[in-house]
Formats: sequence, C-alpha cells, structure tokens
Amino acid sequence: MAMVAKIGLILLFLYRIQFSSSAEQPFDVRQHLATVTRYGVSKDIKENPFVSSNIPDQCSPIHLNLVARHGTRAPTKKRMKDLENFSAQLKSLLKNAKERGASLEKLPSWLWEWRSPWKGKTKGGELISQGEDEMYNLGIRIRERFQDLFSDEYHHDVYQIRASQIPRASASAVSFGMGMFSGRGELGVGKHRAFAVLSESRASDIMLRFHDCCKNYKAYRKQQEPAVHKLKEPVLEEITHSLAARYGLNFTMKDTTTLWFLCKQEASLLDITDQACGLFTNDEVSLLEWTDDLEMFIVKGYGNALNYRMGVPLLQDVILSMEHAIKAKEEGYAPGSYEKATLRFAHAETLVPFSCLIGLFLEGSEFEQIQREEPLKYPPKPPEKRTWRGSTVAPFAGNNVLVLYSCSGNNTNKYFMQVLHNEQPIPMAGCGGTDFCPFEVFKEKIAAPHLKHSYDDLCNAKVQEPECKSYTSKITEIFGSIFSGKTNNDETSSQKEEL
Repeated sequence: MAMVAKIGLILLFLYRIQFSSSAEQPFDVRQHLATVTRYGVSKDIKENPFVSSNIPDQCSPIHLNLVARHGTRAPTKKRMKDLENFSAQLKSLLKNAKERGASLEKLPSWLWEWRSPWKGKTKGGELISQGEDEMYNLGIRIRERFQDLFSDEYHHDVYQIRASQIPRASASAVSFGMGMFSGRGELGVGKHRAFAVLSESRASDIMLRFHDCCKNYKAYRKQQEPAVHKLKEPVLEEITHSLAARYGLNFTMKDTTTLWFLCKQEASLLDITDQACGLFTNDEVSLLEWTDDLEMFIVKGYGNALNYRMGVPLLQDVILSMEHAIKAKEEGYAPGSYEKATLRFAHAETLVPFSCLIGLFLEGSEFEQIQREEPLKYPPKPPEKRTWRGSTVAPFAGNNVLVLYSCSGNNTNKYFMQVLHNEQPIPMAGCGGTDFCPFEVFKEKIAAPHLKHSYDDLCNAKVQEPECKSYTSKITEIFGSIFSGKTNNDETSSQKEEL
C-alpha cells in the first residue's frame, strides 16, 4: 500500500509539472506593447479562445468589407526628437550618479553609449518594410480565403480600395493591393497589375478620419488629458521609484514614459527586447501596457459614446454596400457589374471606434449598457485578466473583415454576416455572442441604435467646414430613407455611386 501511495504521489507531481508548463507560457514582451504590437505577434496571442460557427454549406459569401489599420510604421518626427533629447538626459543622469558616488553595478552596459537608432532622421511615421510585408501577405491570405469573391477581373467599381490621405495608410493600401492582385496582371516578374486607391481630403474625410472633423470629440479628448494622466500617475510613479532604486539613477516619470516608448519601438520595430524593455520587470511591463490600454479605452473606445458614434458614416457605408450586394444578388446582376468588396485602410483612431460600433470585446451585460449609453467599467488592472488589450484590439495592421453571406434553403433569414477580427471569427454581443449573425438582426440590434444619431449632431457640424456637412447630410439622408422604407433600391444605388 505504501508503494502504491508513493507511486500515486509521484504521478500527481509529474502531472502538476506537465500542467504547469503547458498552462504558463513564457513572458514575451513583444505581446505586451499595446497598439505598437506587430501583427504577426498579435495573432500568436491566445487568451480568449472562441469556438466559431460552422457556416452551412448552402451559404456563400457575396460581399466583403475590410476596415484595416496601417502596417508597422516608423516613429513620428516628434517622437524621434523626444528620443534624441532623452540621449542628452541620459548622459546627465549618468554624470549626476557618478558625482553622487552612487553604485552603478546593476546598470546595463548599453546605457553608457546609447544613441537613438533614429538619430539624424528628419522624416518619420512612414510605413516600414515590415509593415509592407504585413499588408502584402494579408492581401494574399484574404484572396485565398475568399477565392470566389475575388475571382472577377479587377475593376475599381468591383473592388473599391480606399485609404485616408496619410502616406502610411495609402502605402498600406498599395501593399495590400499588390498581394491581393498579384499574378493578375502583366507588370514585372510578379505579374502585378495597376489598381486605384481613392482618398478623401483630410479636411472632409468623415469616413476614415472622422475624428479630424469632429469638433466635439477634439474638445472631449483635450479635456480628458489631465484625467487620463491622473489615472496613470500612480503606476508611473511607482515604477519610476523602482527604476531609480534598482539602477541608482534619478529617473523622473517623464524618463519612465520615454523608456517605455523606447522599449515598444525597439521590441516592435527592431526586435530588440533586452535593452529598454530589459530595464523593466515583467510585472512592470504589464502595468505599463495597462496604462496604454486604459488611455485607449477612455479616448478612443468605450470610455465615451462619442468616441465611436462619430464613426456612424463608416458604419452607414458598410451597410449600404451590403444592401447593394443583396440587391445585385436578388436581381441577378452579371459578375463584374457590381461591387464585391470594399477595402479600407486607415488608423487605430478608425479601427478602435469601428470595433466598438459593432460591439466587439464586450462581456456579459456590457452590450446592453452601451445601448443605454451607460459608462462601462475601466479595463481591470493587472494581474486581473482583461479582454480590452491594445495588442489584440488594434495592433499594427489590425483589421475587421465583415463578410456577407447568402444562404439558400428554407431558412427565414437568407442573408447572414460574419465578423473576423485579425482574421479570426469573433463573437458579437449584439447577436447573442455568435460570430454568424442574420443581417437583419445585425442592422436592428447593433447598427440602428447608433445610426439614429447623425454625425452633424454628434460633432456640432454647424461650425465645421461646408464639405464635411454636405457629405454627412447626404449620406444621413440616404440611410434614413433605407430604414424608413421610403426609398427604393434604384435610388439608393445611384445615390451611393454619386457619393
């Protein structure tokens, strides 16, 4: 009996070791860089497994909407200047420590000779080669996944590609299009073909840069800056004290913020994780990541209804394009005579609000709360787990794909839609937690409560530029007609083409 008991204890011990090693993954700082996370790294984060729906065989995709953030980019000119200034600050900190006779034994050797990797650069913010690669391969994967949708000969009215008037967004659109249409033309060894990328003026682009035209949002964001800083301050102060004690340098909170920014840039853009990132413990990285996620929640996400409701023109356009695809299906339009995909490339300020508009990353009763315009609780602080993470919500090249399906058979609903977030099916709280939702339910439960608000009213269009207002008024009038049933499909189609 004693022998059996010993064997049992040994087996239990071995099981626990095996279970522990499989459950606890090694900490990878590259997965904790908030919205500076690379796309390939983000796709490897497996925290909230979701069993996707089995799409019936009698269902086939008839239209696709893509809303994507640009790929990995270089730091902006302002942030590069901040890093150059930090180089001088670091020299001053080291000199001061020497004069005080502080023990610098734990100080990493790289700090003594550190220079900004972007020193001397006069331009910034551009899409870098890794970002081009992300978007190029995303285009290839989407084409392969939805081969029937992308089987037609390219025409800009069949596959519409739009980008904001910011170079990294339009460059992302070009990279994506090169992947999407590779082998479809006669240009060069890659058999590429030319394609059009459309952009609206930054002053009037309420589709992809609605935050630029929204005066009320700009005022809200400016007003929130002190409040956000106050929420982050205790974490930054605590980490600053820890850094100072650990390395013997009189770091300030501003230094901590700069080091965290440097960590994100080095790890994401340069694959360097043992310099700036190595100054922080894993717990400190998790807390710094949380402060970024908290700020994103407050000024871009569910922290305020205006953050996402100002994106109603984009949601309107998505549904209009699907309505047009249904009309084409119902009336038997010939292939190549109607739009099959709308592909949009913009920014985190576009992707995050749009994700909120369609109710992603919500848990339990939170969907009902936002419908009642009740504020949600802030993302929980580590070590508590949270769904709202910038590294998965809006990494570089992050995207939402909304696929409209036509289903034959005796179903009451003929048209369904599925949402893919970063190419993975994701549940929609407004559709009962499923990723495969009847199109009419999506319109009624998710879209309609937002679309009863006009962009003009939300953003105080009376003081905006005329082109913003006229465009908004026109698209709001079209969409109001669809939901009231007063406009026929022919009128809607012609108005959409005019817009």
